[in-house]
Amino acid sequence: ELNRRANQLAHYLRELGVGPDARVAICLERRLEMIVGLLGVMKAGGAYVPLDPAFPSERLGYMLEDSGPAVVLTQSHLRGLVETAAATYAVVELADDAPFWQRYGEGNLEAPSNGVTPETLAYVIYTSGSTGKPKGVMVQHRSVVNRLVWMQSVYGLNSDDVVLQKTPFTFDVSVWEFFCPLIIGASLVVARPEGHKDPEYLRETIAGERITTIHFVPSMLQAFVDEGDWTECASLERVICSGEALPAKLVRSFYDRMMNTELHNLYGPTEAAVDVTAWSCPPEINVTAVPIGAPMNNVGIYILDRHGEPVPIGIAGELHIGGVQVARGYLNRSELTGERFVPDPFTSEQGQRLYKTGDLGKWRADGAIEFLGRNDFQVKVRGYRVELGEIEARLAECEAVGEAVVMLREEAAGDKRLVAYYTQSDDQEIAADALRQQLAARLPEYMLPSAYVRLAQMPLTPNGKLDRKAL
Repeated sequence: ELNRRANQLAHYLRELGVGPDARVAICLERRLEMIVGLLGVMKAGGAYVPLDPAFPSERLGYMLEDSGPAVVLTQSHLRGLVETAAATYAVVELADDAPFWQRYGEGNLEAPSNGVTPETLAYVIYTSGSTGKPKGVMVQHRSVVNRLVWMQSVYGLNSDDVVLQKTPFTFDVSVWEFFCPLIIGASLVVARPEGHKDPEYLRETIAGERITTIHFVPSMLQAFVDEGDWTECASLERVICSGEALPAKLVRSFYDRMMNTELHNLYGPTEAAVDVTAWSCPPEINVTAVPIGAPMNNVGIYILDRHGEPVPIGIAGELHIGGVQVARGYLNRSELTGERFVPDPFTSEQGQRLYKTGDLGKWRADGAIEFLGRNDFQVKVRGYRVELGEIEARLAECEAVGEAVVMLREEAAGDKRLVAYYTQSDDQEIAADALRQQLAARLPEYMLPSAYVRLAQMPLTPNGKLDRKAL
């Protein structure tokens, strides 16, 4: 039934001009409709652009303008978020317009011919941008397929497996949550909106639906481990972690409660189709830093020094990613694409590129990689990649704010939060609540600082630069 409805939608989208590399924005809340929309777009040959209805209208407007969709799939109560006087795209209310688009494909319920190749665009997911504007990462079909095929070859899901899809679809982990179970005939259970933040709801869902495979950002896994009774989660066969560094202490706590469940640590940026390395955490872990593992099939990982030369084992360098999972680049950002996606000097194959991650790591003697953090001001908060510069730019736009700096603080292990430091532009007093309210109109919730510190002036180093350590 799901496949039939997706095929009908695909036929209709083809009538609207959707084909290879055409972009279709999806702004939906209902999860079943969301899956129909995702599959319909792909079957039509288009690339989907996920839009979270909870995002501020300004951000949604920018993403719509930047992505230039041919069609927007939405719901009637969300239409006001995506429809403007200047819109050049068609708007389809997936539920209310269903009697119309479901007529398409009648008598031919196969998917339409769409001309898709491995190099065709599959999706565009927006991530935080250091310039104050989010940037759209363009990922091709070959990249997604390689990631899904690797997962199946390693974890071997089958028709008895049940995968819980709980990651917001604006976050790329959702890609394998949606498509892995569907391509191999496993069951897909879709969590309620915001359910990924509620440990008790997740526990009830795991028990009630007999979930076998689930993803956690480490900070959420910590909350899950610390609360409730794990005996009701005995169906879990594998827990997959990514999005943040996985603490060794958390691995030990996990196995104290779930000895019969596998725990896997994965790593990868949005610019390389979700994940590119993996490491299976042993129950008897004896390391202080949990490795991010070895490269996946058809992926090359290079740890290079500032001269672009490979570093020896045990020496820190910047992680560079090559191979089929590297994204096409950033939508409408050719200069930034040229900076971050550079020619691959380690292959003779024409046109291959390396993605400069900005992450630091080192090779271990056993061939696994140890993650060492960032070499810039990009951070991870609850699994979301955040450019501090984007928050700073928006904070500086707020009324009565002069200078603005945002930092990630970790007062206790695993308790990470964003803290904003600011000066006033005049004598006008501005309360933290007022600042947060202004920012909430410009940024999604996960990018909002939790604390605001007003300073008379920013601390400077002797050479006049901002002294971040003094904040």
